[in-house]
This record gives sequence, structure tokens and C-alpha cells, in this order.
Amino acid sequence: MKHIFLSIFTLVFAFSVYSQYSSEENFNKNWLFYNDIAEGAEQPKFNDTDWRKLNLPHDWAIEGPFDSKYDCRMGALPVHGTGWYRKHFAMPASSKGKVVRIEFEGAMYNTHVWVNGNKVGHRPYGYIGFEFDISKYLKYDGSENVVAVRLTPEDYSSRWYPGAGIYRSVWLRVDEPVHIAMWGTYITTPTATEAKGVVQHETTIVNKSSEDKKVKVLHTYFNAEGKEVAKNSEEIIAKAGEKTWSGTFTNILNPKLWNVYQPNLYSVITTISEGEKVLDTYNTTFGIRNITYTSDGFFINRKQVKFNGVNLHHDNGALGAAVYKRADERKLEIMKDMGVNAIRCSHNPPSREFLEVCDEMGILVIDESYDCWEIPKIKNGYNVMFKEWGERDLQDMILRDRSHPSVIMWSIGNEIKEQWQPTIGWKVAKRLNAICKNFDTSRPTTAGFNSYPTAYMNNMAQQVDIAGANYKAVKYGELKENFPELALYGSETSGVASSRGVYHFPVEKYKKHKSLHVTSYDIVGPVWVFPPDIEFHFQKENPHILGEFIWTGFDYLGETSPYGGLDNIDNDGHWNSDYPSRSSYFGAVDLAGFPKDRFYQYQSQWTTKPMIHLMPHWNLGKELIGETVPVYCYTNCDEAELFVNGKSMGKKVKGKDLTRRIVDFLRYDPKHFDSPYLLSWDVPYQPGAIKVVGYKNGKKINDKEIKTAGKPKQIKLSVDRNVIDADGKDLAYVTVEILDKNGNFCPLADNQVYFEVSGTGKLVGVDNGSQISTESFQASKRKVFNGLALAILNSNEGETGTIKLKAKSKGLKGATVLINTN
Repeated sequence: MKHIFLSIFTLVFAFSVYSQYSSEENFNKNWLFYNDIAEGAEQPKFNDTDWRKLNLPHDWAIEGPFDSKYDCRMGALPVHGTGWYRKHFAMPASSKGKVVRIEFEGAMYNTHVWVNGNKVGHRPYGYIGFEFDISKYLKYDGSENVVAVRLTPEDYSSRWYPGAGIYRSVWLRVDEPVHIAMWGTYITTPTATEAKGVVQHETTIVNKSSEDKKVKVLHTYFNAEGKEVAKNSEEIIAKAGEKTWSGTFTNILNPKLWNVYQPNLYSVITTISEGEKVLDTYNTTFGIRNITYTSDGFFINRKQVKFNGVNLHHDNGALGAAVYKRADERKLEIMKDMGVNAIRCSHNPPSREFLEVCDEMGILVIDESYDCWEIPKIKNGYNVMFKEWGERDLQDMILRDRSHPSVIMWSIGNEIKEQWQPTIGWKVAKRLNAICKNFDTSRPTTAGFNSYPTAYMNNMAQQVDIAGANYKAVKYGELKENFPELALYGSETSGVASSRGVYHFPVEKYKKHKSLHVTSYDIVGPVWVFPPDIEFHFQKENPHILGEFIWTGFDYLGETSPYGGLDNIDNDGHWNSDYPSRSSYFGAVDLAGFPKDRFYQYQSQWTTKPMIHLMPHWNLGKELIGETVPVYCYTNCDEAELFVNGKSMGKKVKGKDLTRRIVDFLRYDPKHFDSPYLLSWDVPYQPGAIKVVGYKNGKKINDKEIKTAGKPKQIKLSVDRNVIDADGKDLAYVTVEILDKNGNFCPLADNQVYFEVSGTGKLVGVDNGSQISTESFQASKRKVFNGLALAILNSNEGETGTIKLKAKSKGLKGATVLINTN
């Protein structure tokens, strides 16, 4: 009975996708920027006429340049220093007597804010949003006001690339003295079935006047088609100078439930009024669902769901940390194509836009607070602010995100060093867990534990509802036996390194390669990582495990292991011994968004639509002619047949014909693993073509052919979308491929490609996915890496028409692509 009581926890939700105040103004336009110390820049009369003009969000570090004097652990980019932002604006007389607030969704970091020379506040953590009431510092006579922001990000503030600058949106809000608080709505559903959804709506009202106010709180609910489906209201007394809680509920009959397959959404307009006067309006989009978990499973709307998850850092490659909703949307589209249904935000709260996209696409999220507590991993990590800000930052993360349907767990930390402190760690975990429950009882708590068995023997893992195990696949059975009451999942799994399109022969596990790239046979990495096959095997052997989150979905800037450094050992030194290696190698997808071979192995396990993938490429070089090379096939078909230059190499049956994988990692004695999760043939290399044919139930379903390419002769351009919004925010991603004269892809091409853009947009980023390229992300040219490059185009605000991108390279036939802006 105790086991049942401890391990079963029922959660019922209705969630917010986004919230919008009627009084808010996007404050991103027309800022001035200076990247250096500027004495007196907080004063309104400071001369900023020669400062750079720009719009937010903005990441100054991504502009570069790459340099070996910067830490490769953080991307070999200038993420530290001082940056100033100033904005001049006027306030109308009609705003006097109202409450004016400025909100920063995220600024990296050590943010200090002044208005008209008056210090209004500061916030050190770069990943959390915050606001300040600036009413009393403003002039309302139409004359100029100045807001000044100073940021002082530091080296070794993160173990990866954090970015620098005001990299998320800023908002200005003008409210009546009685208004809805920041992040002031919270929706849950005590009942969520196909017959009825009971929507419980909690609202926090602020009264900054000197009198109590009798107000009406009205909620009007709409379905996805905009049809009103319910309405309720409550009259309350808003106490002067206080926050007042309002709580109502309503029934929505026959609701469309939110889940990972059908992310059905509703919206509600919350209005506060005094008599006939409307004081504030707040829009929230939400979904209705139920989740349940036990120590043996995780359920959404009473149906079990396994986490096919990935860890993701917050940068978007060539765009750096600056938030573009389309960048997150594209990233998640690629992940969903791989079969992903869940994201662990490593290791910090994500942007609002990221969660919006997850809500809209039906992707589950573990929302993580920070990477460490008081014991440091690196000298300027979150440890320097945990004692003062740890509780507040965790609280604000929950208040901001607690109504998102995508968020399914609160993570109180990752690989916390306090795991090794038997008298300290569990107490801190207990305190942080209580904070989560204080602000949201509707979700379980979690953390990523890499210490085994220490975190469990020291009573720390038991303080959260669901324990995350980092790289402990071989211990899943032992964990279940010793701690049967704990719900468990793989919070970081696999973690092998690779470079897209790189194949080193013979196939062997090495520490480093002179090329600074890593073979895509997926056997190389730090001592604690292993091929995906190992996790698949132990997940199957231990069905009580709730699923996995691979390390990582995408490559990310910084943390260049196996090059430059190793984990947290080199705390006080640059990871620059292997410069120009400046990005991670862990992703199933490279930094530009191009899938590596590993992407297709996950797709073969996590998706049902017939697919087949073949590796390596067939331009292996004269030195390998006649040499035996392993050819791998990833497929979800029953069997596959390989042909080399038209000759059959035989059929193989998936799950029966095994492939021997080289393995060598901690806590696992065998040096190989016979994998049922891929098919392979050892064949002599001869230029020409290899082809694989997939079969289901004995019938041909699909095939894949790779031909030996000739010399590069032409450029091919393809765009992810031919029409984008003319809002100045939307993006188009253009893939550059190098082909031979017959249209075959050239897998070793490294041509320099030059871009020309005209029309209603501009070029905002270029990349090629190489972890060692030091070319600028913001140049108008890029070398392709193993045949591919990427150009990112941004629409011009308010300009409808056509963006024209031309790509050319010496000796190659150029190409053009058109994108309409509407």
C-alpha cells in the first residue's frame, strides 16, 4: 500500500499557450547599442548619437569573431564584457496616473536597468524573465524618456554558449492601478474527459491605488474555430496596495483534449471591470488534458506515452541565442520528423516562444531551472547567485510557465554536485521541491542525477517525484530492484559524438582525430557515453523506465568534447587546446539543422511511416578501393537487401541479423554489442553505386541509392517555405547542395559559395554544420561542408513582395530561389 501511495500521482491540466495583455506594447524596436564600458551611459543626457541602431532580440556574441583567446567551451565567441542598450521614447499625458511596467523576457546577463537616470532594478540570471514598475520615473508631457540597460556577462557563466545581450523580447505595459499581475493567470482542469472539462481559472489582481475596489472578473472561453463555448464571472474586492486572488470554474462539454497527437487548443479572454469601465484584458490560449504517472508508466489522457525525447540547448546555430519563433519551430519540426515527442530544456528555462511552439505541436517539455546549486562546476556558474536568487528564479520559472500544456515536469537541477553531500543535498532538494509544489501542484518534480548509487543512497533522488538518470542504462534494473517506489527515466542517454558525413576507416573507437572531426559510425565519445543501441536494449529490458532524452537533439555552440576539454575537469582553463573546434558533436542533427546518420537510427525506432537510410557515402577515395567497409542500413522495414553496382549482397532481417557494435564505456564489461537495431553488410569498396531496398511482409516498400559523384558542377537551392510573413520576424531557411553534372550529390565538396539578396528581405545567417569552421555566421559567403551549407533569410517588416537569393561559386553553375513575403 505504501508503494502505491508514493508512486501514483494524478495530474489534471488545462494549460496556457501564451498570454497577452490588452495594454502591452512590443518594445523591441529602435534601440541603441554599444559594446564596451560607457561611463555615465545610464544618464538621460548621455551622448549616444554614434551608437549602433538595432532592433531586439539581439545577441552581440554571435557576431564574433571566433578567436582562440575566447573559451571554446563557450563557443570561442566574445560572450563576456560589457554591453549597453539605450532607448528613447515618449509617454503621453493619458498614461499619467497609470501603472507602467517594463518586462524583459531574458537578458544575458547581470542586467541593470535605469529610467531617466534612476536605477529601477537588476537581475543576474540570464535565462529568467522579469519586470520593473517604472511609473514614477517617467515624464508624461510628451518629452523624451530614456531607458538604459547595462549587461556584464562573464566567462565561465555556463558550460556551453550562453549568448550575450537582450536576446529575448522586451514589453512596455500601461495599466490602470487595478490590473492583472505579471504571469497572473493559472488554469487547471480538475476534470478532463471526452465528456466534460472542468476549467478552473485562478487570477491574481494587483491594486496599486489607495482604495479598495469592487471589480468583476469575467472569463469568456472559445474553441479553436473562435466559437464561444462557455462564460463565467466573479465579483471580488481588490484590496488597496495588495494582490488579490480570484478563482472561478466552468464546464466545457465534449472538449477536444490536448495530447501529443492532437494538440487541441482553446482560448479565454479575462476581463477586469469596475462598473462599466474595463480595467484590464488578458488573453490566454489553453488546452485540456489529464496526466498520470506511476513507477511503471507515464500516461496522457489515460493512455501510456513513452518519452522519445532529446535534450536541447537554447541557441539556434548561426542566429545564436537571439529568439526567433520560426527558428524554434523549424528545430522542433526536424525533431518531430525524427520521432521526438518530448524535450528536456538543458539546463535552463526556455523562451516563451519555444514553449508556445511545443504547445502548438504537441511536444512534451521538462522545464529545467539551473545547472548547479551552491557547489560550482565552473567558477562563474549559477553557484554565484544560487544563495540569493535560487528560490526566486525557480518560483518565477513556475509562475511564467505553469499554464503551458507542453510542460510536464519541473526540474530543480542537473548533475548537481550536492549529490555527494549526504547531509546537505537531500535537504536542498526537499526545499526546492516544496517551492515547486507551493506554486504548482499539478506537475511532478524531477532532476537529472549522474551519480550512482550516491544520489539514491544519500536520499536526494527520493526528494523529487520522478528521478532522471544520466547515462545509467545498464543500472535501470538494479535501480528498480533497490528503489521500487521511484519513477525513473533516462534524462541524458547515449551521448556519442559525430560529424555529419564524416567516415574514418578502419572503424575504431579513438579519443581524437587529427581532422578534429568525429566518425559518423557513432562509437566515439567520453567514457560515460554509448551508442543509441545500448539505450534501446536496456529500455526494452526495463519497461518500467518512462523513456529517454538523448544527449542531444541538435549540436550546440560550445562544450566541444571530445576536443579541448573533458566535462568539468578543466574548470579554470580554456578548452582551447584543439581550437578551432568550437561546437558540440553530440547532436543527432548538426548546428545548421542537417541530419546526421544517427538521426535516422532514432527515426527507425521512433516512427512507423516506412523509412530507410544508407551509409556511408560512396566517394570513399582511391586508397579504399578493394578494401572491406561496413555499410549500415537504418530502417523500420522488416528486412532489407543491399546491392553494390547492381549485385545483391543478400537480404538481412531486422532483429534477427545482428550488427556488432564496438563499445567501451563505464559500468559495462563487454567491448562489443550485437545490435538488432540496424542492418549491415561488409563489402569491398568499388566506385559506382550502392542501393538498399526495404521490405514489409515480403513486399518492397522503399529504397535508397547512393552513387559515386563526379566533380562538383552546380549549385542546388531549396527553401523550407516559399511564403513567409512580412513581419520582420519570420525566417526562410535555404539549403545549399553541391551536385555533379548528372545531379548526384557531392558528399566531399567544400566550395566557397557567395550569396546575393535583393527584394523584401535580408540575409541574417549562414552556416554549414562544421564544428571547426571559424567563418562568420553573418557573412555573405560560406564554404559548404561535406556538400551542404545553409542561408537564413529574414523578412523586412511591412514589406510585401519577393525575396530573391542568388548563390554562386567559382566553376559552378549558380542557382536562384524566390520567397514571397505576405
